[in-house]
Amino acid sequence: MKIIALTLWITAALSSCKTVKMDNQPDTAQTVVAGNITCLALGDSYTIGEAVPQQESFPYQLTALLHQQGYATASPVIIARTGWTTDELIAAINTQALTQKFDIVTLLIGVNNQYRGYESNTYRTEFVQLLNTALTYAGGNKSRVFVVSIPDWGATPFAEGRDRAQIAAEIDQYNAINKAETEKAGISYTDITPGSRLAAQDRSLIAADGLHPSGKMYAQWVQALIGKVTAGLKK
Repeated sequence: MKIIALTLWITAALSSCKTVKMDNQPDTAQTVVAGNITCLALGDSYTIGEAVPQQESFPYQLTALLHQQGYATASPVIIARTGWTTDELIAAINTQALTQKFDIVTLLIGVNNQYRGYESNTYRTEFVQLLNTALTYAGGNKSRVFVVSIPDWGATPFAEGRDRAQIAAEIDQYNAINKAETEKAGISYTDITPGSRLAAQDRSLIAADGLHPSGKMYAQWVQALIGKVTAGLKK
């Protein structure tokens, strides 16, 4: 992995990333209507839906599908930013200091740890901390927390000229960690990584930037999540 080139890309992506939905911003998406299903999404660029319209991000598609199925839903609250690692997400959560509880909490984090070559043991420790934080925001209800695996960016056009096999192996290593810790905690885990690798043959699964998922791929994630989420809402 070429660290210098990747660092330059991360810096550029951060400078052009979408506005992050934060609790202290005056945005109607943060207004929780009584009786509505509320959702908190924690993560990085894959959570905000970098390079696609906001409504095509997976948290927004998830709440839209719930609405179609008869659930009254509020717009999701999102704490995420392109380029964030586990420690940066932890710091942002601490800064926001949200006090409300949510009916649904999603967590997808780790690709930037892999990008930057961070230690896997550090990832494990910080992922567990974030998992516990997600559980706290769900009011301690394990059936309301949903972890999503890290997609494989090595299958994208952006990875051209890089060692795709190495990227895949490292993504698998990180996912082995987050899956083991999620299952140990008795929390739902959704593996979207195999589907993300289909982007190597299907360009429609990738956004215009050549790196992030398209709305079509996010829709596939939501289809993988929806049954688990609706089942969790009944508990």
